[in-house]
Amino acid sequence: MNDISIRVENLAKKYDIGKAKCRHDRLRDQVAHSLKSVFRRNGRPHREESTFWALKDVSLEIRRGEIVGIVGQNGAGKSTLLKILSQITEPTRGRVEIYGRVGSLLEVGTGFHPELTGRENLYLSGAIIGMKKEEIRRHFDAIVEFAEVGKFLDVPVKRYSSGMFVRLAFAVAAHLDPDILLVDEVLSVGDAAFQKKCLGRIGNAAKGGRTVVFISHNMIAVNSLCERVIWMQGGEIVEDGPSAEVVSKYLAKSGEGTNVSEEVWDEVATAPGNDSVRLHRVCVRPVDGSPSDPITICTPFVIEADYWNLRAGAHISLSLLLLNEQGITVLNTFPVIEPVWFKKPHPEGLFRSRVYFPGNLLNDGMHRILLLVVRDQAEEIYSHEDVLVFNVQDSPERRSDWHGKWVGAVRPDLRWETELLEGSDALDKKGVILRGEP
Repeated sequence: MNDISIRVENLAKKYDIGKAKCRHDRLRDQVAHSLKSVFRRNGRPHREESTFWALKDVSLEIRRGEIVGIVGQNGAGKSTLLKILSQITEPTRGRVEIYGRVGSLLEVGTGFHPELTGRENLYLSGAIIGMKKEEIRRHFDAIVEFAEVGKFLDVPVKRYSSGMFVRLAFAVAAHLDPDILLVDEVLSVGDAAFQKKCLGRIGNAAKGGRTVVFISHNMIAVNSLCERVIWMQGGEIVEDGPSAEVVSKYLAKSGEGTNVSEEVWDEVATAPGNDSVRLHRVCVRPVDGSPSDPITICTPFVIEADYWNLRAGAHISLSLLLLNEQGITVLNTFPVIEPVWFKKPHPEGLFRSRVYFPGNLLNDGMHRILLLVVRDQAEEIYSHEDVLVFNVQDSPERRSDWHGKWVGAVRPDLRWETELLEGSDALDKKGVILRGEP
């Protein structure tokens, strides 16, 4: 039995930019065309036509039961690929083979009419994506329960919030029970609880032997849901492999040029902050180095923050949240006990706080710092996202013979011990068969 669910061979899609088909069968179209002609004759240049290749000879195979994530920046060709797989768009050239019934949710509320109620749109959308009337009736209660819009089922969807809209749209598509489910960035509107429910539904679909192709900019969702990830850029496949490895490479590439290892603001009036506190300088550097020096997983480093306290007598302190490239908070640190200024009133003036990180703590990848200024150990009076963005580089000497992606948010060098408790003679005496003996 063929275990291939999707096969794509040399797929390409070209769009003509600046080329528009004009109608001339109505009076207003003829008038508009005439006016455009006059403007062009009066010196306005005609827009040059050009072509854009959204896909360039893409080839891939997806097996039955796989959950494959597709990542890439806007314009990489991800959505175009799914539209071709959904038979919404025809390719310019290439070949696509689909084995099984396809269900797709490419845009929020595809097929929904704003004047129709949720109930009416449920039937309409279900019919558009290929569900039979009896099938919709059979799943009706489950769809409504999943979408959590029962009280508003007979209200026109134009009055729905964006969250209600996406819940109903996804619920309809999720209950199509297709062999192949194509999902394109539709979970960004829903709340956290609904996103978790949707991801669970997608995961259950794959466990039931269905194939899922999942596009998302949420790398946490991609990593947790997909075992395989395809990274696209400029209409081509850059990388195809295990999710943790490909996502890490994608995020590292996306973060190039965004490193912020040091920032300085010389003027109090224009420095970031408020009437209570303003920043003067922040930096991350190796303990014995400068902000321009590299930081590896083995490097002890320090984060420094210089700030002006503008309120005499204030009890303030800093707090730092360190986030990794997936947006996961790795740790939160604040001075529980600081020998000089802990719980003491601060005079007006320029202060410097330092926090030291040991080597062999963080995993490799991009890291971001959220800085908080806290008053009285409880009240947040100022926050600054991405005040520092820095890359922790891998260290070859720590890898030994392992060449894959090292998973986890942290990568500590923990102490291990191994000792021999019993020799082979002891095993022989216990009747254990050794060395392949019969």
